[in-house]
Amino acid sequence: MDNPWLTIIGMPDDSASALPPASRDAIAQAELIFGGLRHLELVDAGGRGQPWPIPFSVDSVLAARGKPCVVLASGDPFWFGAGGSLSVHLSRGEWTVLPAPSTFQLVAGHLGWRMETLTCHGLHAAPFEQLRGVLSPQGQMICLLRDGDAPAALAKWLTEQGAGAATLHVCERMGGANQRIRETTATGFDLDAIAAPVAVAIALSANVGLPRASGLPDDSFAHDGQITKRPVRALTLSALAPRPGETLWDIGAGSGSISVEWCLAGGRATAFELRPERVKNIARNIRDFGLAHRMTVVEGTSSQTIENQTPPDAVFIGGGGTAALFEQLFAILPKGTRLVANGVTLETETLLATLHAEKGGSLLRIELAQARPLGGMRGWQPARPVVQWSVTL
Repeated sequence: MDNPWLTIIGMPDDSASALPPASRDAIAQAELIFGGLRHLELVDAGGRGQPWPIPFSVDSVLAARGKPCVVLASGDPFWFGAGGSLSVHLSRGEWTVLPAPSTFQLVAGHLGWRMETLTCHGLHAAPFEQLRGVLSPQGQMICLLRDGDAPAALAKWLTEQGAGAATLHVCERMGGANQRIRETTATGFDLDAIAAPVAVAIALSANVGLPRASGLPDDSFAHDGQITKRPVRALTLSALAPRPGETLWDIGAGSGSISVEWCLAGGRATAFELRPERVKNIARNIRDFGLAHRMTVVEGTSSQTIENQTPPDAVFIGGGGTAALFEQLFAILPKGTRLVANGVTLETETLLATLHAEKGGSLLRIELAQARPLGGMRGWQPARPVVQWSVTL
């Protein structure tokens, strides 16, 4: 970094006097200072101050490229802060960062919680549903919230998720003279006059959260009966082998259950579905699981809608697999893509057997039965056999 034009400064809560000399010098030399109104007042930015626009955007900072500029952000700017939003638009030599202790660190230090054992979340603009995949028995998490009303809403949401016994530490204006921490529970939440900036540290009780293994209960999802059933879904996800950061195409998605579980494992997914009523169910599942930042649904004929999409790491064909679709996929998918296709009809079984002979991979026949009433006793009721072809292209 020979001469970066932008300095990103982490701010404490109370005053600019707590800043180290390097941060104070950068503020003194800046032509423009960007930040929230509270931070601009703390450094007495005056006419140099540029408040963040609503909705938030970094365009005003980028427009000042080349001028000596400062961005003020709470605590550590690269931990759910403005630093990450800016750096994706800049080359590495354009900025330097001078962080302060983050709210997460201040809260954990006050409570005596180990940072390496908890999860941290920025929920200023994100839905609480994003927490659904990380709720766990006896788990700990710290959440940054948008305003003083948000802790009560979070407590209500936790109660609806069966986590009403969770202990909530409501932490206001951490690190300054006006710091305050109050304790309550999700079901018994009765705090008022909560001042921002605010974070809530959550100590969860037992028996909360989703299972981590593949194959969530079918009733976890909105669906019309067209859903990859739990045992088959577990085997399918095992074959797809999801990894964090990877992208899935879910073709003929039905309820989108495969995509949902792929995303809960840390990936991203696009669900392709022809029928509008099923698209609505997929959209609902995206909302209910808080996956709007990871998962999208595309309505229409898959042969048309998959064109010009971001290339995937894996593809699942749960419905509508035809010879023409497979030929199209073989032509456009990158080498190394994992492909898994399930079929229940004789025609699809024949097609998958032919493709297995031509392309290799693994061909699996899944036959399951469940115990059902039979008169006054019980008997086995078989499900339709599923043939599964998996291959790495």
